[in-house]
Amino acid sequence: MSNINLKFYSGKDYYSDGDIEDKLLDIVKSDKDIDEVLGKDNRWPILYHLSPIRQNIINWYPFKKDSSLLEIGGGCGAITEVFCKNLKDVKVVELSLKRSSINLERNKQYSNLEIIVGNLNNIKFTQKFDYITLIGVLEYAGSFTYTKNPYKDFLIKIKKLLKPNGKLIIAIENRYGLKYFAGAKEDHTGKEFDSITGYIGNDSVRTFGKKELEDLLSNSGYSLQEFYYPHPDYKMPFEIYSDYNLPTEDTLLSNAPNFDNDRYQLFSELEAFKGIIKNNQFPFFANSFLVVCGE
Repeated sequence: MSNINLKFYSGKDYYSDGDIEDKLLDIVKSDKDIDEVLGKDNRWPILYHLSPIRQNIINWYPFKKDSSLLEIGGGCGAITEVFCKNLKDVKVVELSLKRSSINLERNKQYSNLEIIVGNLNNIKFTQKFDYITLIGVLEYAGSFTYTKNPYKDFLIKIKKLLKPNGKLIIAIENRYGLKYFAGAKEDHTGKEFDSITGYIGNDSVRTFGKKELEDLLSNSGYSLQEFYYPHPDYKMPFEIYSDYNLPTEDTLLSNAPNFDNDRYQLFSELEAFKGIIKNNQFPFFANSFLVVCGE
């Protein structure tokens, strides 16, 4: 059976979606049909934490079966199941005990899962991993790594936990994603054009353009980088493109929804993407990145 490790838990959950997390815990304990739940409750936290579409970001990846994986920021376990099904040993680090409890309830049937509650920076590991994932996590490094260069230092720390030839897998929004130009609010701050203009006055969250992310990874010791482009974004991906299989001018790239916020529709993203693709600029304007990187 899976288990929760509270050795490094501070006794405080540093973030939460509020009372709806109690609802999530009740849902997973009741074994209700998830499709039925999603059909009746259209609140964003319910969709985000329970939708099986979340798993599209990584359920195609050819993990080595007898491998180990560290999922940093497991949340309510939307993606943890993929790892438990495909790897021998799965460790999850999560700051929130409530979210860890939801994750445990969802994946309690797996004997290869341990959920460690606490800040990664305070946890001492006795093993190294074949894979480490940061899915929707890197952008918050400035909030939980208290150094002058928190994003670089966070990545360097993680690299020490990888085995030789291990892979770090990152999913993150593109600060220059086309949806932001077209009127979607920034995913983390809820402000229009916030990432495009550089998060003025905000040091707690940060996303990156492709060149910025490439440089950050290279300067942190990850010389091998494979970029993928989930669409409409990494949270609810329906297609995933790569530098070897980019969309064409005939590809119908839909407008990206903001499930958690109203948004402006300043222009058709479908029509704008046609010209962007024609000019070989899709990687720059893709809404999200998935990066597999290592030495």
